[in-house]
Amino acid sequence: MKKIVVLGATGTVGSKIVKILLEERENQVTVMARHTDRLKQFESMGAEVITGDVNDVNTIVDAFTNADSAFLILPDNVKAENTRAYQRQVTSNYIQAIEKSGIKHIVNMSSLGSHMHEGNGIMGGTGEQEVRLNQLQNVNVVHIRSAYFMDNFLRTIGLVKSKGINGTVADGDHAIPMVATRDVAKVAAAYLSNLDFKGKSIHAVMGPRDYTYREFTTIIGKAIGNPKLPYVQISEEQARQVFLDNGFSEDFTDNLIEMGTAIQTGFMNYQKRNDSATTPTTAEDFVSEVYVPLYNIK
Repeated sequence: MKKIVVLGATGTVGSKIVKILLEERENQVTVMARHTDRLKQFESMGAEVITGDVNDVNTIVDAFTNADSAFLILPDNVKAENTRAYQRQVTSNYIQAIEKSGIKHIVNMSSLGSHMHEGNGIMGGTGEQEVRLNQLQNVNVVHIRSAYFMDNFLRTIGLVKSKGINGTVADGDHAIPMVATRDVAKVAAAYLSNLDFKGKSIHAVMGPRDYTYREFTTIIGKAIGNPKLPYVQISEEQARQVFLDNGFSEDFTDNLIEMGTAIQTGFMNYQKRNDSATTPTTAEDFVSEVYVPLYNIK
């Protein structure tokens, strides 16, 4: 039985990884969160739940000690006054925990576009984390470079319902790879369980094909009975004000907007698509199986 640690277990990818690993019944899974009430479901399935966060280096060290593998993710901090400094500190914490614990297999959640280290907003931090993890000696690391999450469209359900439009700051007509987080989780869980990677490597997870935001919005519209649902590119200033009104820091807001507007430059399309990068869940599958049920209850 392998001992596997999953950080970010309350997130959209991490939670699915934990569920997959626990359902296999062949793994001893440890999860960590500041507020462990959100992890009760996993505890009831047999996971070890510990209290802590990405700044609790000693707690992470304890969790990693004698573990076979661990899943890392660079969590957002919407209150960060200096987003990149925050990201660098979290990466430093991870590296310290890896070195002190002696863990040998790391599955790192990254993103398409992480080959760039500026001009891509939040992804600048994931790119830097890749580089720093690659400097570790005698530690096997696979970077999961995920495409844009289809699940992000769930965040605009309120806009669709209240205004009859779907919109973000991104260009509606630039096609990019989009992937369901359940497919990302399957790839990551397999690496964590099988330990079939050595050295430093990248695995892109890009969904079935590229979609534009407008095309995806049309698929949503047809599924909810509004086939003419429009996609509206929201101005940077409008988006900035929404984020600020929701308590996001100015710097974090700037990073989010930079990431969204930079999509049309092609940074998300840099990674070459191949069989290993292509995953099965289509936009139509995602909308019918995930989006519509949530839309109907929200």
